[in-house]
Amino acid sequence: MQYGICNETFGNWSLKRSCEFAAESGYSGIEIAPFTLAEDPRKLSANQRDDFRRIIAQAGLECIGLHWLLAKTEGLHVTSPDKNTRVQTIVYLSELIRLCRDLGGKTLVFGSPHQRSLVANVTKDDADGFLEETFSALIPVLEETDTVLALEPLSPVETDVLTTAAETRTIIDSIGSPHIKLHLDVKAMASENQSMPEIIHASAAHLEHFHANDTNLQGPGFGAIEFGPIFQALHEISYAGWVSVEVFDYAPGVEQLVRESIRYMQQVEADVE
Repeated sequence: MQYGICNETFGNWSLKRSCEFAAESGYSGIEIAPFTLAEDPRKLSANQRDDFRRIIAQAGLECIGLHWLLAKTEGLHVTSPDKNTRVQTIVYLSELIRLCRDLGGKTLVFGSPHQRSLVANVTKDDADGFLEETFSALIPVLEETDTVLALEPLSPVETDVLTTAAETRTIIDSIGSPHIKLHLDVKAMASENQSMPEIIHASAAHLEHFHANDTNLQGPGFGAIEFGPIFQALHEISYAGWVSVEVFDYAPGVEQLVRESIRYMQQVEADVE
């Protein structure tokens, strides 16, 4: 496994400072929330994109890709009954896919709970159809850029669309593209009836990317979740991809969250191996 961290963890730190501290702490990758780069990341110039890519590389990190894709946007929604809204969402996501490529990234994590939840007069079957239509429309640009869109199941507290890994795998299978795969998140898996190791084993053929956190919204090792069985399952399916730290409660402080999260994961992984 390779360890990365999401850059919004660093708050108002510059990308340069964030990357250097991540590298010093032992991470080998950085995962970018587009809104941290610009109010409208689509408008970043070629020179700006090159500069961000160089900053990441000079710190000794890889750009993993993007997440929080539709955060801080307005009027975008993947299950809207309005076709124009879905088309505009496809256009926006297509531009983020190209941005991911330009930064040297490979994976885009699609969470965006508010921009996928059911709206008035849309049934679950309708929503599934709109999801397939929207994500399928992205396949040509995903192929062009050699990137992967990783769909993230989220808890029912966050959304009512794609709330289990099994449901998400069904959509992925229906789309049938190697460029549309699965992302798993620890706090989200905690809401499912299956155990996390069971979910990981069932998802082995679909899994593209992984987020490490806790139900207390802090980093791995900061809450009640024991990562031993999780990492054991990842080891058993020979997962060799990224494990990125994604937190939502920064109360312990940036430095402690960053350093202690990877220290805990490295120890757990060593015990598993």
